[in-house]
Amino acid sequence: MILVTGGAGFIGANFILEWVRETGEPMLNLDKLTYAGNLENLATLKGDARHVFVQGDIGDRALVERLLKEHRPRAIVNFAAESHVDRSIHGPEDFIQTNVVGTFHLLEETRAYWGELPEAEKQAFRFLHVSTDEVYGSLGANDAAFTETTPYAPNSPYSASKAASDHLVRAYHHTYGLPTLTTNCSNNYGPYQFPEKLIPLMILNATRGKPLPIYGDGMNVRDWLYVGDHCTAIREVLARGRLGETYNIGGWNEKPNIEIVQTVCALLDELRPDPAGPHARLLTYVKDRPGHDRRYAIDARKIERELGWRPVETFESGIRKTVQWYLGHMAWVEHVASGEYRHWLEKNYQARESA
Repeated sequence: MILVTGGAGFIGANFILEWVRETGEPMLNLDKLTYAGNLENLATLKGDARHVFVQGDIGDRALVERLLKEHRPRAIVNFAAESHVDRSIHGPEDFIQTNVVGTFHLLEETRAYWGELPEAEKQAFRFLHVSTDEVYGSLGANDAAFTETTPYAPNSPYSASKAASDHLVRAYHHTYGLPTLTTNCSNNYGPYQFPEKLIPLMILNATRGKPLPIYGDGMNVRDWLYVGDHCTAIREVLARGRLGETYNIGGWNEKPNIEIVQTVCALLDELRPDPAGPHARLLTYVKDRPGHDRRYAIDARKIERELGWRPVETFESGIRKTVQWYLGHMAWVEHVASGEYRHWLEKNYQARESA
């Protein structure tokens, strides 16, 4: 058995679904079920003995201690995190509490558990920490892509909190010998992503005939990684990664935000035409968010060289799959896009001035 934290969120849920499908190995899923955690993401595993769900916080040391002793996982994959830059700007404290303090408590309980394992189990154990390329800061238009040795330069409360958690994981390996692995990924997209992030937000708003808010000039560049490819990469790192190492995971798809939104609009025009006209008519430029990093780019050659991983999906194939998934799961979309989420949209976007 392995323990997955944050397994009801976007990437965690995709990882669990793929893990059960590809390996059949049981897993324990610990998730706090905050606004972005959704057990509907795992509905296909309801009643499946291979998926054991526990609602709880990685910062609850008594709970983590009990779960480790009861289930004796051979590995931990830590997805649990607050992960949205805009939310971190409005309320940074939650990010410090979960991403920094929570990771510390999880590491402490893991260290105690690992230290008492029989030698063979101790040698086989792994702690894999899932992080982000945002810890590296912002790139200029002609700068080389981020590598695993790029100095950290986080620019938002979110990325600063993830940088701190990365440093803790590294320290626990070098100080205590805890067998850790860290992955830093680029922007993920795909099924089950909470519709506050760019691609699902654009799909949701476009299907409702609502404005498609674009920050600033729309030329902020990100590297886009299909979530299924990301999950496969994590499995490879968990199985064969070198202890104490960091692996950057990217999609080799650098694109400006405006191009992403235009592509979504074109696919919607094809797959679900709007009688009112092309979906691009809904594009609306709004005031940029504070400290908005201009460009991220991942150099993913290390994981390809050492583990043979490379993304399968192109952006063209991945974005088509993504739009088709959302159009085919509008009941899921409508359910998650209610209540607290509507309040968030009003707070973050409707209060912004048009650019």
